[in-house]
Amino acid sequence: MFPEERRQAIVDLVQRHGRVEVAALSQRFDVTGATIRADLQLLADQGVLVRTHGGAIPVGAGLHELSLVKRRQQHGVQKARIARASSALIEDGEAVFIDSSSTALAVVEHVRQRRDLTVVTNSLVVAQELLGQPNVTVVMPGGTLHHDTVSLIDVGGLAVLQRYHIAKGFFGAHGLTPADGLTDVSESEARVKRALVEMCRQVIAVVDATKWGRTGVASFARVQDVHKVITDVDAPIEMVQSVRDLGVEVALV
Repeated sequence: MFPEERRQAIVDLVQRHGRVEVAALSQRFDVTGATIRADLQLLADQGVLVRTHGGAIPVGAGLHELSLVKRRQQHGVQKARIARASSALIEDGEAVFIDSSSTALAVVEHVRQRRDLTVVTNSLVVAQELLGQPNVTVVMPGGTLHHDTVSLIDVGGLAVLQRYHIAKGFFGAHGLTPADGLTDVSESEARVKRALVEMCRQVIAVVDATKWGRTGVASFARVQDVHKVITDVDAPIEMVQSVRDLGVEVALV
């Protein structure tokens, strides 16, 4: 493959998935990371994409993807309904996992009054939101800070969580389809979520209607691994039924 062809393929991947990472591109095109970084910089200089730490995102999505505040504001009404329905599943004395997605983050606002609750999270924002809550114990794994999601991503850092019995895990996603399951925008994020899915006795997907039918770079859970999907009433009914046909409960709120 000529360099020009590789760069065009990179642009296509960015547009299709919403994000690419240097490591994954290096493996995909069988070239060094330095070559991929040079490709991304050239494309960024041409205004075709936006460079991020370890990868790139589409032009026009840069500030959107890099700003957690803006992501929290998008579809805020739907996320609030999903969060209320999700928090109703949390019981006093449980250990629950809440990930770094903006939808899962909305759940935090509704758990402050729980008693003897343990919240396991790799999100610095979730931990910060729960500061000053003596009734909530926050447990975080070790890891490398992922600036885009303000989360810690390192499978090796999850060992500390093995001592906890995590009753429920609340996972947001970049996309959800019956074929690909829950997907995320990067392999590094998906790798950590994959391990956490296995640690949770119940896996609960919290996704608004815009996530249905989208596929991210990497899958972190099959539909069959999910116990319940909580979404809003605008979710595509045919796809919802396809997920229900696989034995997964779907709540429209």
